[in-house]
Amino acid sequence: QVQLQESGPGLVKPSQMLSLTCTVSGGSITTSYYAWSWIRQPPGKGLEWMGAITYDGSTYYSPSLKSRTSISRDTSQNQFSLQLSSVTPEDTAVYYCVRARDSCDVWGQGTQVTVSS
Repeated sequence: QVQLQESGPGLVKPSQMLSLTCTVSGGSITTSYYAWSWIRQPPGKGLEWMGAITYDGSTYYSPSLKSRTSISRDTSQNQFSLQLSSVTPEDTAVYYCVRARDSCDVWGQGTQVTVSS
């Protein structure tokens, strides 16, 4: 059974970089044809897809976040990571890592990130 677990700081200062890591257990991030995504939910708002890295290392980003977002992976650790630069309070949200193929079928529990000085 595949499980995902987010980790990273819960508080980030404005203008700094937000960095999160998702550790995957029970399956490999290189297994065809999965994509490993980051999705966030700001308070009182809907889910927002941020980007993904696929089983072969290709990356895709939301156009609205592309200039500030980087997703990478460490296959030796079976992890993938999110970096979001120049954060503002509007980046405060619960951040989820998600496995997807035909649908988003496995979700991490989510981690709250607050942007505040």
